Amino acid sequence: MSSSKETAAHTPMMQQYLGIKAQNPDMLLFYRMGDFYELFFDDAEKAARLLNITLTTRGASAGTPIKMAGVPYHSAEQYLARLLKLGESVVIAEQIGDPATSKGPVERQVARIVTPGTLTDSGLLDETCDTLILAIVPDRVNAAPDTESVGVAWLNLAAGRFQISEIPPAALPALLARVRPAEILAPDDFTLNGSPCAVRRLAPWQFDADSARTRLAQQFDSRDLGGFGVADLPLALAAAGALLDYIQTTQRTALPHIQSIHAERDSDFVQLDAATRRNLELTETLRGEASPTLLSVLDTTATGMGTRLLRHWLHHPLRDRGVLSRRRDAIGVLAEQSDTATALTRLLKSCADVERISGRIALKNARPRDLSGLRDTLALLPDLAATLPDDRAHLATLQGALAARPDLHELLARAVLPEPASVLREGGVIADGYDADLDELRALTRDAGAFLLELETRERARSGIATLKVEYNRVHGFYIEVSRAQSDKVPDDYRRRQTLKNAERYITPELKAFEDKALSAQDRALAREKALFESLLETLTPHVPDLLAIAAALAEIDVLASQAERVVTLKLCAPDYSDEPGIVIRGGRHPVVEAQVAHFIPNDVQLTRARQMLLITGPNMGGKSTFMRQVALITLLACCGLWVPANSAKIGDIDQIFTRIGASDDLAGGRSTFMVEMTETAHILHNASANSLVLLDEIGRGTSTFDGLALAWAVARHLVSATRAFTLFATHYFELTQLANEYKQLVNVHLDAKEHGANLVFLHAVEEGPASQSYGIQVARLAGVPSPVIAAARRHLRELEDAQLQPGPQGDLFAAHLPNDEPPPHPALDQLREIDPDALTPKAALDMLYALKALTDTSP
Repeated sequence: MSSSKETAAHTPMMQQYLGIKAQNPDMLLFYRMGDFYELFFDDAEKAARLLNITLTTRGASAGTPIKMAGVPYHSAEQYLARLLKLGESVVIAEQIGDPATSKGPVERQVARIVTPGTLTDSGLLDETCDTLILAIVPDRVNAAPDTESVGVAWLNLAAGRFQISEIPPAALPALLARVRPAEILAPDDFTLNGSPCAVRRLAPWQFDADSARTRLAQQFDSRDLGGFGVADLPLALAAAGALLDYIQTTQRTALPHIQSIHAERDSDFVQLDAATRRNLELTETLRGEASPTLLSVLDTTATGMGTRLLRHWLHHPLRDRGVLSRRRDAIGVLAEQSDTATALTRLLKSCADVERISGRIALKNARPRDLSGLRDTLALLPDLAATLPDDRAHLATLQGALAARPDLHELLARAVLPEPASVLREGGVIADGYDADLDELRALTRDAGAFLLELETRERARSGIATLKVEYNRVHGFYIEVSRAQSDKVPDDYRRRQTLKNAERYITPELKAFEDKALSAQDRALAREKALFESLLETLTPHVPDLLAIAAALAEIDVLASQAERVVTLKLCAPDYSDEPGIVIRGGRHPVVEAQVAHFIPNDVQLTRARQMLLITGPNMGGKSTFMRQVALITLLACCGLWVPANSAKIGDIDQIFTRIGASDDLAGGRSTFMVEMTETAHILHNASANSLVLLDEIGRGTSTFDGLALAWAVARHLVSATRAFTLFATHYFELTQLANEYKQLVNVHLDAKEHGANLVFLHAVEEGPASQSYGIQVARLAGVPSPVIAAARRHLRELEDAQLQPGPQGDLFAAHLPNDEPPPHPALDQLREIDPDALTPKAALDMLYALKALTDTSP
């Protein structure tokens, strides 16, 4: 259907549809027809399948039956939300012509394009999550693995935040896990494995770096990009240029709130890879649920802005101690003044989402209640500023950012009704007294009621029909209704408008004249109101940067006040930031687990250069994984500037947190549980540094006992001797505890359990030294394994212990525990080292060869 000849064979309306569709072939097209958005042909089939709506066939065009599916325009948002969640993008074509005056099909134009990453409408957005769109472009010049980079740019359209970075390709999964985009733009020849969201393919030429610089400079109204600190990131700028062009194409309006671009450097953050974010359950459980997670425990914010900022902080732990100390100290001030924190939270609960409202104002798609919410929030700024304590530090800065804007508040108070209609098309948005012309048109409409009552009284008297009524509906306009039994009494100037079962409806010349005047006034009032609202948005647009600054301050105050409440409720402490490397925690607790149990056992941890690795042994269910995770979470919270669940915590400079915890396979990727484990372990060994925190849980359990033990021993040895990272290493291989004899910086600790009769009691307390036993059979009994199986396991365990089981075909690598030295060299190698080839005669060389052969035959 794409050729002009084929298109010409269609009806005029289908030609119009196909013309719009051809401009956006890979997106669904919502084509407005009266009260419905219709989809045709392949789009109709796809939408019917995805939305579970009816697929029909109506008539034919160019000899082809027209497949149709539609959704009501007034409830289109719910269908859009479902499509966007499935990764689809939608083009919305609206009627711009007047059906009454159009000779052919009503003219339609694309009003907007909605994609998963460009959402700004409150009805489509999750208020607790940022919606981001990201663009990626590879380095096409340097193909060598050690020099290759990837340019990345991402944008929060609702807030106007534009950020870029250049990273090695191997770091891309970690960045995607941190940014969590809703949509990705990539060249159509770029391979992107395992994308977490919808991917939009663009032509490679759209990522041209030179045109990107020009486009970005025009957007920021600057001569060049020198003042933004991004000139040394050409790949990232190429990605940013393609992203900006895509946004301008989809939004079809100016983007005045996007005024700068910021370069992110990996060194700014404590790096977390995707596995670590998943294993620590920061904002999503391993099952993909919203709770119980670290965020669900900490989030008592009053606004969506606050929740989004707290989520952002948890996924972006910082290394800048200045920022962290300011956050920590501000929380402390508010925690000491709990009444103040409570008062702030109470005020914030009445605040609208100023950040997203500001974005919609800039994009000219704000709704009436956005403006009334903004007005009411501006009215609260003086009270919020007055309530904030003046700490002469960070809170004082936030207080300054809440400077009142009486000019904007006064404008919105004059312009918008206290409780405006939800949508502009219904009217009832602009306040009385704001515009004289609108007031006059509204007066004509309001006076209709009095006129109709007066007309009804006169007509009853004139006709002698006591039950005569003068009424109105949207379909038939104004009319006089008379029962059929009395219809013979109507005056001669009555003209029948409608016949009902038991009544007749009439119109008179006087009523017709009034109808024309009243209905015209109503239509003109709606048009005037629409023009005034659009003018109001234009007036507010230059103030969007100031409104976004107010939104940022409100969000941070919300987070700080909520965390002050958490300090008291959860008994948190302020972390100390140390210049000395290491982590020292007294009485540490896992915040999520603690919220789920009646009594939580706190534990200490000390990681320093002299105590670099803790080798943790103990029974299953004893709390090893919980202990490890709580150390990581306390460290992460401190690196977010938040208070931590402990009696005290001293945190040194940590650059990365790695975890290898839990067992899961990757069936889609063709990777077994053990392969996933080894892949994650390899990533840690390649990337961890001496300032990293590493959590490893039961390395090697997915293969044979001796293979697993050998791997676990080698990994632990490498981490303690080569990487020198701060490591928590949990294992059931008790042979590994012998490593403490070789490395003084490796310390054995354990979590114990006690048998009480037939029961096993877990103590959950971390003690020095290795565990005495694993209690695996006892744990199996607790899990409900049948008694005969447990009894058989006990018997076989005794047999194994008595026989001191030796491995079969493969050699026992650990017969004398773990060797501390390399195995002795083969005697033939010693003989070879002593040979001087230049001094050997042919006969001596032959004799030496026989001697070496004899050594290999006789040596074990």
